[in-house]
Amino acid sequence: MLKLNPGLIVWTIVVFLALLIILKKFAWKPIIDSLTNREKGIQDAIENAARERREAEQLLVNYREQLAKANEETYKILNSARSDAEKLKSEITLQAQENSKQMIEKAKLEIERNKDEAIQSLKKEVVHLAISAASKILDETLDEEKHKKIVDNHISNVSKN
Repeated sequence: MLKLNPGLIVWTIVVFLALLIILKKFAWKPIIDSLTNREKGIQDAIENAARERREAEQLLVNYREQLAKANEETYKILNSARSDAEKLKSEITLQAQENSKQMIEKAKLEIERNKDEAIQSLKKEVVHLAISAASKILDETLDEEKHKKIVDNHISNVSKN
């Protein structure tokens, strides 16, 4: 069966303790430092990722605010442009109407002037014809100025009626 050897047990314990001391002195500290450094690196990476995420979220919020402001400004500019276009359209329409009224008035005045000229010309022609006819009828030559005056008076009386 199994026999216990006290010398072997003591030497096993001594070798185990010596191995522990050697490991503690040469290997344990670098292993712990390495694990601590690794843990610190992982912790730093997590903190950096969290910080960068917060910064990205803040940038996203800022971007959305700027986009909303840009959209609002765009709508204001478009509405202003529409308003200006409507004003310009109204002004052009009013100006065109005013110009057409002026042209109509000028045309009426031109027609009235032409009518007056035609009437004056017709009156002169009638006076001339009347004088010619009267002189032929009377077979006598009268003073042309007297004839004109008589016919003008007669025509004025006729046109007043």
